[in-house]
Amino acid sequence: MVVRPHRQACRRRRRQKGDRTRCRPGRPRHGAAVTVASRRNVSAEERPDLAAFDHVVLDIRDEAAVQAAFEAVGPFDHLVVTAGPELGSWRSFMDPDMSGVRSYLEGKFLGTWACARHAAPHLKAGGSMTFLTGGTGARAKLGLAAVTPTFAAVESLSQSLALELAPVRVNKIRPGFIDTDFWDVLPAAKVEEIRARVRANFPARELGTAADVGHAAVFLMTNPYVKGTVLEVSGGELLVDWIF
Repeated sequence: MVVRPHRQACRRRRRQKGDRTRCRPGRPRHGAAVTVASRRNVSAEERPDLAAFDHVVLDIRDEAAVQAAFEAVGPFDHLVVTAGPELGSWRSFMDPDMSGVRSYLEGKFLGTWACARHAAPHLKAGGSMTFLTGGTGARAKLGLAAVTPTFAAVESLSQSLALELAPVRVNKIRPGFIDTDFWDVLPAAKVEEIRARVRANFPARELGTAADVGHAAVFLMTNPYVKGTVLEVSGGELLVDWIF
């Protein structure tokens, strides 16, 4: 996702439980123009929350396409890279076919690298880059041998780029369980089981949403003195044992 010009705001809504506010998808305010890229074309009927944004079909594993996309966008202020392969696409460590882990590395680490590399010449002064990883980047979990080192590599890359591209601000967001269609590849009963465990065990006692991550991204875009850091949006996931 790229944002022009410098500021992006969001509408807020009150939740029934407490006074907490969350970003709500809606039209950009303060003149911001947002371009969203995804691997497939998404209709307004399928994702009405994206209707206000420009949309580009892009596979970030294709470096030439990434370069062309940023050249077409032109100067902009903020880059947010959220892309990642589907759940389970990396396969197991002992799988004789390594195509899954290669695809995962290309889609997450090298794809993030390509986006940063070809975005950098077009970033305006005061701009920023934000990458997404996840809790498994901070601690390993059985069955995720491809994910943990890949997330760790993305987080290390953001620190390196905070130096390489200074004064451009480069940060990362480390989400916990975020309740999105990412989990739809699992049986519905399994997803409901995970949701129940999150509500019961995470200190937040509620599910994370894409809006929570969006709120963190806006903070990192607009705070000029946050550089090379990781912002956890996890509901306290790393404070408890693995629950799924």
